[in-house]
Amino acid sequence: MIEGEDASLNRRRWLRPTIWIWLAALLAGGLASPRASAFTPYTTFYKDAYGQLVQIQSAYKPFDVIGRDFTDAGGSEASRDEAFVAALNQPQDLFVDGRDQLYIADTGNNRIVHLDETGRFVRALEVKESPLNRPNGLFVDPDGSLYVADTGNQRVVKLDRDGKLLREFKRPESPYLPAAFKYEPTKLVVDKRGFLYITTLGAFQGLLQLDPEGSFQNFFGANKVSFSLFDSFKRFVYTREMYRRELSKLPGAIVNTAIDRNGFVYTVTKDIKNDQVKKLNIAGLNQLETRGEFIAAKDASYGEVAWWADRASVPQLQDIAVDADGNMTVVDALLGTISQYDENGNLLFFWGSQEISATSKLGLVKSASSIAATSKGELLVLDNVNNLIQRFKLTEFGALVHQANKLTQEGRYEESEPLWREVVRVDAFYTPALIGLAKAAFKKEQFEEAERLFFQAGVGQGYSDSFWQTRLLWFQNHFALLMNIVVAAILLAYLTDRLTRKWPQRGRLKEWLQSQRSLFVQLRHAGYLIKHPIDGFHAIRHENKASIASSLIIGGAAIASFSFVKADTSFVFNSSVYTGVKLGPLLVQFLVVWFGWVVSNFLVSSLMRGEGRLRDVFNGSAYALFPLVVVGIPLTLLSHVFTLSEQAIFGFLQLALIGWTALLFFWMVQGIQNYSVGEAVLNIVFSLLSLAVMGVLVFIFISLSGELVNFVYSLYQEVVIR
Repeated sequence: MIEGEDASLNRRRWLRPTIWIWLAALLAGGLASPRASAFTPYTTFYKDAYGQLVQIQSAYKPFDVIGRDFTDAGGSEASRDEAFVAALNQPQDLFVDGRDQLYIADTGNNRIVHLDETGRFVRALEVKESPLNRPNGLFVDPDGSLYVADTGNQRVVKLDRDGKLLREFKRPESPYLPAAFKYEPTKLVVDKRGFLYITTLGAFQGLLQLDPEGSFQNFFGANKVSFSLFDSFKRFVYTREMYRRELSKLPGAIVNTAIDRNGFVYTVTKDIKNDQVKKLNIAGLNQLETRGEFIAAKDASYGEVAWWADRASVPQLQDIAVDADGNMTVVDALLGTISQYDENGNLLFFWGSQEISATSKLGLVKSASSIAATSKGELLVLDNVNNLIQRFKLTEFGALVHQANKLTQEGRYEESEPLWREVVRVDAFYTPALIGLAKAAFKKEQFEEAERLFFQAGVGQGYSDSFWQTRLLWFQNHFALLMNIVVAAILLAYLTDRLTRKWPQRGRLKEWLQSQRSLFVQLRHAGYLIKHPIDGFHAIRHENKASIASSLIIGGAAIASFSFVKADTSFVFNSSVYTGVKLGPLLVQFLVVWFGWVVSNFLVSSLMRGEGRLRDVFNGSAYALFPLVVVGIPLTLLSHVFTLSEQAIFGFLQLALIGWTALLFFWMVQGIQNYSVGEAVLNIVFSLLSLAVMGVLVFIFISLSGELVNFVYSLYQEVVIR
């Protein structure tokens, strides 16, 4: 008994210090510097070729916050640091020079703040000889000269490296500058020639381009105006003065700009759905509109929207940063989402969080006003509400993607292959990695492997080019055999026809088939319709060349062909097969529209004194679908042989299928109802309108029925509960 008590006491002696050790460890972890934390308070995504969001490992991780622990370069005391931090007021721009020195446009305090590469305070520039007024943007050239967009004073000032005023760029005098143009500079960049590219508040004409002397040169990189069918209607109805006042017809105003080491000028625009980011050469042409060798088709939209946000929302991009490799990083002012693209505009990844912190929490931005990149690949995001800068650095995964993608962009596909394989080992479906591996396989002439990888990545152009090479090799190896089979088939058909031409059984069989009013003859009548459509439909009405049974068979064949076309057309011409085709809803829509057409056309024809009966309209509408069988199936099979080089041929055959079917429906109305051309056109128009009205009525009926069911169920619950 005593031994048990001694053992219990020993356990208590060991347990008490162990608990204190654990508590101390937890407390130390909670008080650790944010620089040591590996936790990312946001989620990182990428999108496949069809816009599906996929979560991946973090590409960047936050490691520091600048603005809470500034230290003067001369060794000032902490009290002075705190006063300086409190003095920051709504900073609007951030610039990193070639030495990774930081410059902040401290708009609320009318000054420029200079920090060293570690984020320590160096100096504050206020230009005492000509004070700044709400500076919103800045730029530092390679010589150290500082350009400031002094918005409140409606000017741009140039300072030397010591902060002394060198010159002012006020509103230029030019007959080519509109009189109503408001010169309120907000952001700017300067190229190697000394030309200034200035964004002005609310100006839709583009960047204002000035020469080194401040003379107006041109408007640069203006956005285009979108134009819809409704806009054309308004142009037809509105007076010229009314249409001129349409604000929606003004192009989006550029809100920010940047320039890279190669002289490309980048622009950022808010409140537009496409082309929010442009990469402009010296002629003002957008280089992101051009497509690379195997670039997937894009809608040219930049600024990603995460799953927790409204997918219909328009990106509110605020700024862009371009790193040494040409990768573009943009930040959304509303959502705080950061999106990164390579130099060709292909998405690498984006990240953000549902949590919007009003405090200076590591990695979270309350309101992003600017973003910049350092020579080390770090990203700096300026928060103009919390008055601080969030610092992010690449994770191992992000650095691996950057290194591999750089090699791919340079055309060094084989060197990038082992790096991409390492990325795929981490994330097997990462689209840029699949594209990089596919390009490497194509380079090594492993075309079947390239096909497989391009298909997984959803890149139709690359898949088509790989298949073109595979097809070429197959024809080179099997051309002789293929031609022998074709010649043998032609000879066999010719000899069979010659040898059986005088057989009495052949003639009697042909006469018997022609004399029979059987199901076979009715099915065979679909072939006659191809040659003589009007007479063929007239025969359906007056000679009973169709029946419900034959129509159901032909209609069923058409539905099967429709399903085959939708589900089995090659990925090159039908990208939806990548994500999977849901045939159920498509078939329901097809049948509802077809039956609705039959009913509406019969009702309209009855009012317009047509001669067709309901069964005639039913039979004729079924036979009019026959091109789906005759053309749809062969065209689908051909899609597996064609590449995008034959897209014009494939598209023409698709249009021919649609046009032929539409003409058969027109001739069906004309032949069965015994109408003239004008009467048939009028009948079809009224039938389509009736079909639309029927659809609206059915929708209303279903909606009201649902409400009625909910009301009855609620009433039942009320009665049962009480």
